[in-house]
Amino acid sequence: PRCPPWCTLLPQEVSLIAMTHARTPIVVGILNVTPDSFSDGGRHNTADAATARGLRMLEEGAGVIDVGGESTRPGAARVDPVEQLQRVIEPIRLLVAAAPGPIEISIDTTSADVATAALDAGATMLNDVSAGRDPRMFPLAAERGCPIILMHMLGEPASMQHNPTYNGDVVEVVRNFLLERADAAQAAGVAPGKIILDPGIGFGKTLEHNLRLLAHLDRFVDAGYDVMLGASRKGFIQTLCGDTAVDPKRRGGGTIATTALAVQAGVKYLRVHDVAANAQAVCVAQAILKEKRF
Repeated sequence: PRCPPWCTLLPQEVSLIAMTHARTPIVVGILNVTPDSFSDGGRHNTADAATARGLRMLEEGAGVIDVGGESTRPGAARVDPVEQLQRVIEPIRLLVAAAPGPIEISIDTTSADVATAALDAGATMLNDVSAGRDPRMFPLAAERGCPIILMHMLGEPASMQHNPTYNGDVVEVVRNFLLERADAAQAAGVAPGKIILDPGIGFGKTLEHNLRLLAHLDRFVDAGYDVMLGASRKGFIQTLCGDTAVDPKRRGGGTIATTALAVQAGVKYLRVHDVAANAQAVCVAQAILKEKRF
């Protein structure tokens, strides 16, 4: 049975563990080295621009830089691994060389070939929105001993927002899927402590699906794995708030709200575009949560 290590503890003990677990949330800065990402496509698609942006996010408080060479926005077409490599490898190398100290870099890809080359170039984590559809991804993570983020996505980016439906409660369906993929990763040799779950906000979800997942992030945290939330600038914020402007950069306030609530739920990783503002939100949310211990 799937049961976190503290499942036999008293409620007050579980609460204390949850708050302790949430003491060190990490801001993950999004670095899209792409021409077509929904929010910042084309802004950092040269090695020098990507490196400068990555260094700036480190200064603003990012603990991880997430580098991606393939857009996964709704409607996006797949990008050949060779082209992904041409986009991401040089920025990763330059970031490692230019950083003032050790740097954590995740590679956002569904391709084990891209992941392998990125790790060789200096990446330290894998961020797989397909949760291991490439059968070589889990063995790679096991061999390298690196963390791997497993995300839920309904279908493919090109079609995932075409009337997404779920047979049952979306929270349970997504949670069960991620636990099954975590089991598969462990069967391939990945240590449980290296597995991070991401419910995949906006990846084949309606507004109602997104809200339910956000309202029940604690259900994913309670599964016993670290959790990542990627709600930054997502379209549901515009839909929910009735903003007629389509510029994703206007969704910063809504993103910060999800960050603060995620910290309260015990989420470990917050994947965001606006690092400084969200790092500040994490700081304030953590300070308030600590007061609940007394």
